[in-house]
Amino acid sequence: MDSTIEWLSTATAAEMLGVQSRTLYRFIDEGRLPAYRFGRVIRVMRSDLETFVVSCRIEPGSLGENGRIDQGDASRAEAMTTESMESVRT
Repeated sequence: MDSTIEWLSTATAAEMLGVQSRTLYRFIDEGRLPAYRFGRVIRVMRSDLETFVVSCRIEPGSLGENGRIDQGDASRAEAMTTESMESVRT
């Protein structure tokens, strides 16, 4: 087992997700994406980012006719995301 941690800058993590830095910081602030502060620098572990991506997967059949996730599915997805993030932290 390789115990080397690969750290990503927030700019790199945002680029990998295809989102603005502001969106990445929102994911961090909401507790959906773990991040670490080293002095004035914030870093994200690549493994945490990969787990986050998997947790954001849209289940087949969950999109309504208008292409949006219905509110019930969104609540279930949020609960699943929270549970998956807790399992990563422990």
